[in-house]
Amino acid sequence: MVDRLDALLAHFPVHAQVFQAGALCGINELDDGEGLGHLHLIRNGAVEVLHGGITAARISQPSLLFYPGPLAHRFVTDPEQGADFVCARLRFEGGRDNPVVSALPPFLCLPLATVEGMGEVLSLLFDEAFNRYCGRQAMLDRLFEVALIKILRHLMEQGQAQAGMLAGMSHPRLRFALVAMHETPQQDWSLEALAARAGMSRSVFANTFRNTIGCTPGAYLQGWRIRLAQRLLRQGRALKWVADEVGYGSEAALSRAFKAQTGLSPRAWGKREAGEERAGDSLR
Repeated sequence: MVDRLDALLAHFPVHAQVFQAGALCGINELDDGEGLGHLHLIRNGAVEVLHGGITAARISQPSLLFYPGPLAHRFVTDPEQGADFVCARLRFEGGRDNPVVSALPPFLCLPLATVEGMGEVLSLLFDEAFNRYCGRQAMLDRLFEVALIKILRHLMEQGQAQAGMLAGMSHPRLRFALVAMHETPQQDWSLEALAARAGMSRSVFANTFRNTIGCTPGAYLQGWRIRLAQRLLRQGRALKWVADEVGYGSEAALSRAFKAQTGLSPRAWGKREAGEERAGDSLR
């Protein structure tokens, strides 16, 4: 079976930083000012989760709360007994342009027992979280990243993604075409070639792709290439080099596709990114 996550996580990795390990009592709020996602693991205790004053979930068993992107949220627990949490901030490379973030719902709540293969990871994670071993912070950060991969696997394997990229990655045939685009975006992929990768006829492939993922194969490939281009431009790569790397024959061709995808030229987009980075630095 092809590795559906390898190219995604290689190009767009996620970094976790644990900031809470222990009981939370009463009312606790987390805002979205830092522009990051969050992953909360609840080991025990009753928790009410609120978004904007509206109850989003009531938890009475060990569970995970996953916020791929920034979303303000509040926890209400017993003021004396509280609930045991281990919490991490998630920085997805590319931020809002990260394809994993854009493919997920803004909030996900799952009982820990339902996520297959999490038992050993959770046992080690909770042991590290509630003890004071040397190297604890580094260990917890890495374990959260492992836990996130387990969650993504679970969503795909259980078919819980109903639309978008993850739904396509769950499909027994479409996944082969998606992995091909992810691994070799510079190739001149035709509809026929992608259909052959999926083992489908051209028309069936096109219709199934659009109905499952919500766009045409050509639009998906352009979106993937532009996300890769954005990542490389953030690294300071020259536009001509980026154009060759992601499958466009010239700077002009990349610029046209870039503006069609983002509404901005690569130069204007770069200026906007630099301005947002400076604004973020000034707030920290």
